Order: sequence, then structure tokens, then C-alpha cells
Amino acid sequence: MRYLIGIDNGGTFSKAAVFTEDGEQLSAASVPSVTFAPKPGYTERDMDELWQVNAQAVRQAIARSGIDPKRIAGVSFSGHGKGLYLVGKDGRPAYRGIPSTDARAWAYIQQWQQDGTARKVYEKTFQEILVMQPVALLAWLRDNEPEALENTRYIFAVKDYIRYKLTGEAYGEYSDFSGGNLVNLTTKQYDQELLDLFGLGMCMEKLPPLRYAADVCGHVTEEAARQTGIPAGTPCAAGMFDVNACGIASGLSSPQELCMVAGTWSINEFIAPQPITNGSVALNSMFCIPGYYLVEESSPTSAGNMEWFLQNLMSYEREENQGGAVYALTNQWVESIRPEECNIIFLPFLNGSNENPLAKGTFVGLTAFHNKKHMLRAVYEGIVFSHVTHVKKLLANREPPKSIRLSGGAANSDVWVQIFADALQIPIDVTAGKELGCLGAAIAAGIAAGIYPDYGSAIEKTVHITKTIYPRPEYREIYEEKYKTYRAVINGLNDAWERFKN
Repeated sequence: MRYLIGIDNGGTFSKAAVFTEDGEQLSAASVPSVTFAPKPGYTERDMDELWQVNAQAVRQAIARSGIDPKRIAGVSFSGHGKGLYLVGKDGRPAYRGIPSTDARAWAYIQQWQQDGTARKVYEKTFQEILVMQPVALLAWLRDNEPEALENTRYIFAVKDYIRYKLTGEAYGEYSDFSGGNLVNLTTKQYDQELLDLFGLGMCMEKLPPLRYAADVCGHVTEEAARQTGIPAGTPCAAGMFDVNACGIASGLSSPQELCMVAGTWSINEFIAPQPITNGSVALNSMFCIPGYYLVEESSPTSAGNMEWFLQNLMSYEREENQGGAVYALTNQWVESIRPEECNIIFLPFLNGSNENPLAKGTFVGLTAFHNKKHMLRAVYEGIVFSHVTHVKKLLANREPPKSIRLSGGAANSDVWVQIFADALQIPIDVTAGKELGCLGAAIAAGIAAGIYPDYGSAIEKTVHITKTIYPRPEYREIYEEKYKTYRAVINGLNDAWERFKN
């Protein structure tokens, strides 16, 4: 028996998991990766600390699995998209890591929309320019921290940085870089004219060679082996954007399927043989399966808002209900309030928005009658409504699927999954496994190691649906009206957000 390791770096945790060839998760370890906010709208992390956290997670996962490390056939990676991780000419971090929840570059988005840059960029990348994309952050660094950009040798996504630390070799990977407005989707290569549109022509030499997700991109070094417990010489596949990884681990391998990830980010996706170029969706990028494009609608508006609510408004309940017990309590609270009995609207924009780059999270409709249970139900529903907004845009370009596959933290709650099903009026499939980002990465490692001939074969062997939750037709009208109110609140506040920009 051979084993595979998947390493996944999200916005708040670094995770590692050990899998068998059949996709059975033998063990996992999750270690918080510290982020800090030096100013409103800024999110940063210490890149040296991030590597140590990854090494710790891998050591723990291997120890918990009980396997002989010599039987590890391959390693690969998943990571949050967007953001920016720079390595300097001395091999050390050139700046602090910037996760995908950072919004410091909002003014550049407005500028590029107003001066026509966004339109010209779209002709090459078929995607909107987002505030947390590498191009926006690089422009901010150019104007505010020029020494850091001058010292930069490699521009990485988070997973590329971790792979670099494991192997000492520098590569970019298509699914990440093509989703960051850095790749011409027609030529599938870097494009000097594209960079020049952003005023970033000097960055061309800092972009590492591009590889596909299952390509071998080096081997574990002796030093990394000492720190992680993975034997030196173990092959490392390029890995993929976590949206791809969760899609693969949910069985996304054909254009008929549609997937949602409800984690820190609201991710909503399908794949197609050609990008959608009519401007109706926010992002097209190259999928990890060569020959397919990922059609994506996403924003940092999902279950991360729920974690904020728990930390700030349910501290007593968390203390009284340790571990997973607090989530059982939140599900009980939400289930105790019927949807027609809660007319509060929550905008899940605490970490950013899919509506306005300056929009903020808020509750609307609170009265003295309402309590935390009503507010919590509004949080569940507001997060679902953000997903609904994205899914509606996707479905304008294709037929509705027979079901939608859901992963992420919300998938662990039958109460929450039922709200998804009722609001969308589409059945929701929940797949087996908890660390889907790690599993998607491990599948790429298995292809690189020759265990699986291709993604389709790997999915057939490793991915299993555990349950399907069906929509209740009697709730269709109730949620349609609530969603209309959600949209009305957003539209009504659009003129106000400028006053909150500082």
C-alpha cells in the first residue's frame, strides 16, 4: 500500500492529511495560521511562521496515521486563490504574505474600471479584476512598498510558496495564476501586454515557470524532510487552487456538474470546454484538468462570517459547549426559528463583498423582539443568499444541474444544507470526507506518482456521495421573497458605502 499527502492552506488554517490510494483519509492535522490586520481592510501573515505551521501540520498528520513514511508515494498542495506571497532574491520572504481577504487595493479596481483598463484586460483574461488578486496587490506594492517589489525574485500563490519551501524549486501553476489576471486565456501563457496594462511590466521576470497541477515540480529536500517527516526525494506535484481541489474531491470532472464550497469563501463553479466570454460571470480560469476552463463566481462571503458570529456574539456559549458541541447548538437555534418567522437580513460582507468593494457586513431589520437565535438564522440565510446570487449568474449560461455538490464547513450542518436546497430549489449532494482541499491535492499527487492514470479514474476510486438533501417546494415562495428583500437591502445601501471606506 502506498500513501499520499495533501497539504491545504486556507485563510485561517494550514492542514495536512494522509490518504490511501482509495481516498480513505487516515489522518489529518489542522494548525491555525496566524493572520493580523495592521489597518482596516488589510490582512497579512508572517511567511516564515506559515511554513513552520505547515511543517507542524504534516508532522502531526504522519504521526497520527501510523504509516511508514517510506510508503509515501507523493505530495501535493491546495491553497486559497488570489492573495500574494513574494520571495526575495535571497530566498527569504520579500514581504509579508497577503491572504485573499485583503482589500487594501480597492482604489485600483475603481481606477481600472473608470479608465478603461478593465475592459482591455477582459479581452485577454475573460475575468473581472478583483481587489485581492495579485495584480491589484502588486500595483499597491509598486506605489507603497517599492523596495519590496524591487527585491522580489518570485511571485507565488500560497501553495507555490509552500512547495518552494519543500523542494527549493520555483514554479507557478495554471489554475492559480490564470485566476489572478496574470495569464492570457487565449494563449495560456504570460502576456507582456497584459502586465503593461496594469503598469506591472517589470514583473514579467518575477513570474515563475508555469506547470499543470499533476506535473512533478521537484522533490522533498533533506532540510524539508527533517522539518516535515516526509522522506527526502519524495516527488511533489504542482497542486492547485483550492476551488479546483474541492471540485475534484467532490467529483467535478464534467460540464454537467456544479459545485459549491461554503468555507471562508463562497465558491460556486462548473467547468466548460470554452470560457464564458459574454461578461455575465466574474471569473474564467484554467481548470486543473487540461482542456477545461473553470467558470467561477466567488467572494469572501460564506461561512467565515459564521465564525465571526461565534467568536464575538457567542463567546459564552462557546465556553459552555467545547469543540463541535457549539455547532450542534447553533443548528438547534436556527432550526427553532421558522424561516417565515425571521425577517432580519444579514449581509455577509465582513471579509469583503461580491457587490461593492466598499460594502460592509450588517444586520437590517432588528427590533427589540429579536434575539441571538434570530440573528444566527439571518447569518445562515445571508450566507446562502450570497451563494444564490453567484449561482444565478452561473445558471444564466447553462442548464440547471440535477443536483449541486456542496463542500466546506456548511456541508457539515444538515440544517444549513436544507436552507441551501430550499433557497435554490435544487437537491444538494454532500460528499464523504472532511478535508476535501487535501484530498484534491492528494489526487494530483497520485496522478504524478503514477497511481491514477487521470482525474476521472482517480475520482471514480476516491469520491463518494454520503447523502442528498432535497428542496421542500412549500418553501420556494418564502425564500424567493426573502431573497428579494436581501437584494433590496444591498441596492438600498450602495450609495452609503463610500462613507465607510476608511
